Amino acid sequence: MATLGDIGLSAAINIISALIFLVAFAILRLQPFNDRVYFPKWYLKGLRHSPTHSGAFVTKFVNVDWRAYIRFLNWIPDALKMPEPELIDHAGLDSAVYLRIYLLGLKIFVPITLLAWAILVPVNWTNSTLTKSNFTYSDIDKLSVSNVPLGSLRFWTHIVMAYAFTFWTCFVLKTEYAKVAAMRLQFVASEKRRPDQYTVLVRNVPPDADESVSECVEHFFLVNHQDHYLMHQGVYDANKLAKLVKEKKSKQNWLDYYQLKYSRDQSKRPMMKTGFLGCFGEKVDAIDHQTAEIERLSKEIAEEKQRVRKDPKSIMPAAFVSFKTRWGAAVCAQTQQSRNPTLWLTEWAPEPRDVFWKNLAIPYVSLTIRKLIIAVIFFFLTFFFMIPIAFVQTLASIEGIRKRASFLNVIIDVPFIKSFIQGFLPGIALKIFLIFLPTILMIMSKFEGWLSISALERKSASKYYIFTIVNVFLGNIIAGAAFEQLNSFLNQSANQIPKTIGVAVPMKASFFITYIMVDGWAGIAGEILRLKPLIFYHLKNFFLVKTEKDREEAMDPGSVGFNTGEPQIQLYFLLGLVYAVVTPFLLPFILVFFGLAYVVYRHQIINVYNQEYESAAAFWPDVHGRIIFALCFSQLSLLGLLSTKHAAQSAPFLIALPVLTISFHLFLKGRYEPAFTKYPIQEARMRDTLEQAREPNLNLKGYLQNAYVHPIFKDEDEDDDEDFMMKLETDSVLVPTKRQSRMNTPVPSKVSAGSSPSLPDAVIHEH
Repeated sequence: MATLGDIGLSAAINIISALIFLVAFAILRLQPFNDRVYFPKWYLKGLRHSPTHSGAFVTKFVNVDWRAYIRFLNWIPDALKMPEPELIDHAGLDSAVYLRIYLLGLKIFVPITLLAWAILVPVNWTNSTLTKSNFTYSDIDKLSVSNVPLGSLRFWTHIVMAYAFTFWTCFVLKTEYAKVAAMRLQFVASEKRRPDQYTVLVRNVPPDADESVSECVEHFFLVNHQDHYLMHQGVYDANKLAKLVKEKKSKQNWLDYYQLKYSRDQSKRPMMKTGFLGCFGEKVDAIDHQTAEIERLSKEIAEEKQRVRKDPKSIMPAAFVSFKTRWGAAVCAQTQQSRNPTLWLTEWAPEPRDVFWKNLAIPYVSLTIRKLIIAVIFFFLTFFFMIPIAFVQTLASIEGIRKRASFLNVIIDVPFIKSFIQGFLPGIALKIFLIFLPTILMIMSKFEGWLSISALERKSASKYYIFTIVNVFLGNIIAGAAFEQLNSFLNQSANQIPKTIGVAVPMKASFFITYIMVDGWAGIAGEILRLKPLIFYHLKNFFLVKTEKDREEAMDPGSVGFNTGEPQIQLYFLLGLVYAVVTPFLLPFILVFFGLAYVVYRHQIINVYNQEYESAAAFWPDVHGRIIFALCFSQLSLLGLLSTKHAAQSAPFLIALPVLTISFHLFLKGRYEPAFTKYPIQEARMRDTLEQAREPNLNLKGYLQNAYVHPIFKDEDEDDDEDFMMKLETDSVLVPTKRQSRMNTPVPSKVSAGSSPSLPDAVIHEH
């Protein structure tokens, strides 16, 4: 059990580590040759130029201005200086609202920490329950509710504080939800024109023996949205083509590398092995081999393009349908299209940058099966992961080392070593063990078939959060292996589970404090140093970069990483709310995390991260819901704890708190969540009216024509690309339908390539 001394040593190690990272960053960012690593966003915007292009040779690589080193910490005020409206213009609403999660943590926990330390800490400390007992305890436990005697009237203080903390948290949540909802609506209203404002994704198009998918889509929308339908873009299964193009690009990079190597030393042709990873197989001329491979891939790409164009199986029963107005798109996206609710399914199209094109080729009927498979896999992953985590945590403890390596007893009994093991090792061991988890969860989300990058990140974040609760939180506060824990929970009655958790919560406060310092202090400081992108950039710059375009591609700005960052934040909300009443000693460590993370991520969002998409803060309902869950969990665990403390008179008063909290959540869900899932018809009409007044001659079809064409057809720089795009567009021009009845299908149209007669004209023409 970690003592205050152990916590102090861990704090010293993590503070020193964080300071080293921050000072190293402050110095490295000043060096001209690192400029693209620490300010890539400004280069991508074209607002910054490399300082290595001019000046003396030394100054191209090292900053020799001694005054810059005096001001080496000015990045902190610079990060806080940019006002929020300017930040939204610069980085987007997603990034600005993401930062507000850290501010929300400060708004909630600063008053809670002050109140808890002013009232609860003296109430807990001024008892002698643990001193008189035979239990092993630390000074941290004396500050917790564990030090209050059984049946004491002092528990009324904890009840009152639980109500105060709940009401304050709910007040802040409501204020923030209203603010973010207003920011979203204002952002959508003031935002520049985007293709997704006019476009709907329609899926599960029913097969028709007489019409192709493209014909079927066009005829359906000409009939049912005759005044607003503009055009559509078919969805192609181009995954194989994308792999071929990616492989060709890789071969081209290697060819450039070998040609550059040969140009530097023409006395010897570069050689390579054709086997696995270039380590095995026949040794050949590298330039000739890569040239031959590129020629082979070019032929395969041309053949695959022809197959995609001609093979009906490569056309998916889905399409991006664009409308003449935002109003028409909003009506279509938010209504049922046919009698059969499983056909002609419409939803708002993600913005083009946000589309995850690979999953568009997944048949709709397989999505439910895929999600069921992933649910089963995720269940077993979550509970089986407890076994290695418990094993690692056991090894990273005094008792575990004594048991498995008794010969080390002489060493681990040294006070410094003992404090290091108890105060630092468990946190860093758990942090290392979870490194590969986000990648695994993202692969699982991709297999489920979500169609946008933002949806993939949100679903992956949900899995990460559940995993974190079960393994990092519950898995550490409840002793035992995975099956023992699962069996214990299954065999307990529902009212016993809060007691089990409540009793274990105070005992694990010291572990979570060490974890917060490792992950939330040193980890956040390490984020700003960007050691991995720094190393990779200079390796690429030294070996591969020949042109400015190559240098730009070598930059790795990264992004906020919602799928990992948001669940991490939510763990701190959970820990803070659970321990606020139970062990207030933990709260200052939470505050340091939120404050440091806010400054670091504000700097990164302004100067580094390049967000791949813009969802207009669509993730906020998830953020709000998880904080509500943490609040309810804290209330139930406190109820369980007090029920074991013989507080029969006061504990029942906690029962009302979860009911009130859930009712509050349902109210906010009904009041504000529609702003994140629906687009008001009134708002759409108003924007359309303004646009028509300002730009009466707007060529909307030209603007939307290629917005949702698969990027592989845009990016590939083959000579026949333009011809291929023309063929795709020609294919979308409909041939005369074979249908005899015109009840559901108007006369053949030319919407995809020209103007289309309206339905009344079509009817008159037929008669």
